[in-house]
Amino acid sequence: MEYKEYKKYNKGMDAQDNHNACQSCEKQKSWVTAVLLSLFFGCLGIDRFYLGYTTLGILKLLTWGGIGIWAFIDFILILVGALKDAEGKTIKEII
Repeated sequence: MEYKEYKKYNKGMDAQDNHNACQSCEKQKSWVTAVLLSLFFGCLGIDRFYLGYTTLGILKLLTWGGIGIWAFIDFILILVGALKDAEGKTIKEII
């Protein structure tokens, strides 16, 4: 985050709020990383682990991505930006 954006975004906040705002900016997941993980390791549930869905990642791992069907659906959802991370944040699209 550039200094101008930081000052504009943090106007009227105290130090703790500024710290929390910076923490939330850093935790946003990358769309490209999510797409690549889903494409190459989707059947192992790695994409769900990356997005913070640990339980779904384990289920996806145990079922081999729902025999590929669940992995394919997740890949499409991530590709079009319909899947959010476990905190409800949209995945940051770099492109």
